[in-house]
Amino acid sequence: MTRAPLRDLLVGLFVLAGLGAIAYLSLSVGGLSARGPGGLMVFADFDEIGGLKPRAQVVISGVKVGQVASIALDDNYRARVKMDLDARLKLPIDTSASIVTSGLLGDRYVSLQLGGEPETLKPGDRIAMTESAVVLERLIGKLVYGGDRGKTE
Repeated sequence: MTRAPLRDLLVGLFVLAGLGAIAYLSLSVGGLSARGPGGLMVFADFDEIGGLKPRAQVVISGVKVGQVASIALDDNYRARVKMDLDARLKLPIDTSASIVTSGLLGDRYVSLQLGGEPETLKPGDRIAMTESAVVLERLIGKLVYGGDRGKTE
């Protein structure tokens, strides 16, 4: 090869590597995964999700183990949260799920607390024990109005 075609080849390889890096970073920052389906899909039903959104984190002990795949209403008008978790997890069937906030006004995410049962959740199972989100506006309203609105003496 002469110098010009070799240089063109090197520039082309550099451009391809750059495009690959940009694609990888775009998927990472966007919270998407190139691995596709195949994780542990479990569900949890909540009375109040308080602003939880799809693609929110699911954590155990502060470590991200998955994300919220979708949110819909179930037959009893409760919020059904579908979570895509790391397939390597072995969650006890008495695992509980809570919706919490990072900081005072931060994003909502699902926190899982592991139980002690030896039997584990399988794909499609439902986490029975849940704790709904605390809605700050309702809490402030209870403090301001004393929590006894609507009661007559």
